[in-house]
Amino acid sequence: MDLPLSVIAEEDRPGPVLLSRPSRQTAPLVFASPHSGRFYPPEFLAESRLDPLSVRRSEDSFVEELFSAAPEHGAPLLAATFPRVYCDANREAWELDPAMFDGPLPPWVNTASPRVGAGLGTVARIVASGEPVYRHRLSFPAVEARIQRCWHPYHAALSRLIAETKERFGCCLVIDCHSMPTHPLHGISAPDMVLGDAHGTACAPRAVRLVEETLGALGYRVKRNDPYAGGYVTRHYGRPRERVHVLQIELARGLYMNEATIERLPEMARLREDLTLLIARLAGTDWSILRG
Repeated sequence: MDLPLSVIAEEDRPGPVLLSRPSRQTAPLVFASPHSGRFYPPEFLAESRLDPLSVRRSEDSFVEELFSAAPEHGAPLLAATFPRVYCDANREAWELDPAMFDGPLPPWVNTASPRVGAGLGTVARIVASGEPVYRHRLSFPAVEARIQRCWHPYHAALSRLIAETKERFGCCLVIDCHSMPTHPLHGISAPDMVLGDAHGTACAPRAVRLVEETLGALGYRVKRNDPYAGGYVTRHYGRPRERVHVLQIELARGLYMNEATIERLPEMARLREDLTLLIARLAGTDWSILRG
């Protein structure tokens, strides 16, 4: 089973992001995976009340592998190495639950967002299954250092990629790559993939249609904005009037992994092939319309 490392030397810790660049960027595309990080710091595991498998419930496991062909098709792929439960890069930098801390928070911290109320702020109170993460309350200085060490480098890298792409091509289309758990109430009608464009405000309709039609032709059930319309990355960076477009893609985990054991299934190979076809089609499209 691919469980997180429990002990790793400080000098062997990976940086907060992995950036895979093509030898030459040939398309105005950026692929990003903010939730597939699998490095769990030992000090975090020590303060967590969860076992190694439960603590991984919030991961978008293996998503960066599914989109790994992006550089082969002329587009960079950015992936966080830190796990979502440790620091969520798809939130504002300072969405924090005051009940998690051993003292008052600075007045500029956002303590009232719906994500904080749900226990899923920048530093999560619970994992996706609803179990509390921590044994004890946290100190704000430690969490502040965590956000500076993880959140800020990820967004600095993403902002830089968007700026470079826009300067070179006159526009940028970000594909924000995620996975979603199986919901027991959805049954056989559950979508295989959900496309989020913040209800039409974050991405050009042509790009959304192209992705939707490509995936549909490959046999996948695709929905838009229900139940995932896009998080912070989609809403913050998706500014079509400034020629930056963001489309979030959520992949059903049951397509490629055992959700109980967090292990890859043989079907993952086919999904990766299909997503590579999508990447190739996006890379081969004339996106001059996004400059308008």
